[in-house]
Amino acid sequence: MILQYKGINIFYTDQGKGSAVVLLHGFLENTSMWNEITPTLTKKNRIICIDLLGHGNTECLGYVHSMELMAEAVAAVLKHLKIRRSTFVGHSMGGYVALAFAEENPDALKGLCLMNSTASADTPEKKENRDRAILAVKQNHKSFIRVAITNLFRPKNRKIFSDKIKQIRKEAQETPLQGIVAALEGMKIRNDREALLHFTPFKKMMIAGKKDPVLNYNLLVEQTENTEVELITLPDGHMSHIENKDALILEIMRFVENLK
Repeated sequence: MILQYKGINIFYTDQGKGSAVVLLHGFLENTSMWNEITPTLTKKNRIICIDLLGHGNTECLGYVHSMELMAEAVAAVLKHLKIRRSTFVGHSMGGYVALAFAEENPDALKGLCLMNSTASADTPEKKENRDRAILAVKQNHKSFIRVAITNLFRPKNRKIFSDKIKQIRKEAQETPLQGIVAALEGMKIRNDREALLHFTPFKKMMIAGKKDPVLNYNLLVEQTENTEVELITLPDGHMSHIENKDALILEIMRFVENLK
């Protein structure tokens, strides 16, 4: 479905009945990343998947898509659907957007699951890497996407899931150059939101890959210490919805059920 927002189209899907669960994809992904997870979740819940700004079938809104700007677009979809409270599951960049939404609308959340994501801001080194990525994208965005997608998987899984990787790359190639750069710029300037792991009224869970090539697992463990965040460790990489799909579905189902 399409929502007109600030002169652009936002694409979303709305399936099932019950408690509302909002699924937010990561960088270079779109709503299709949830295709193998939604059939189970929709049995008992209302599942809303949203293409974030400049991704999938949602158009760009300027040249920097801050996490706050993306969160405002998500809020517009939920307002349009008359959903007052929901549970968010955000993968990677989707987690950053979910945190930005939670900061602005803490009472609108029943629960928040950060999936292969972090509440920390980018380190100076990571910011430099984003700048390098922006240059690489502008020079050859197809080559950038090919490498970026492969690097999300645990090395030993790159062969096992080679067909999936090809499919994800093919879809990611549809992401417009402006959307890729705007997201990189937005992630680079995002705020540290670790305080939200401590001082918010909703339930929180973090799903971390022990061998995540993108996020430092030990730092994620540290992030959850002395908080009420439930930490779930899966054995593989950044793409838990593929590398540890069955375990991931069970954990999300359990988390959502416990909020009812």
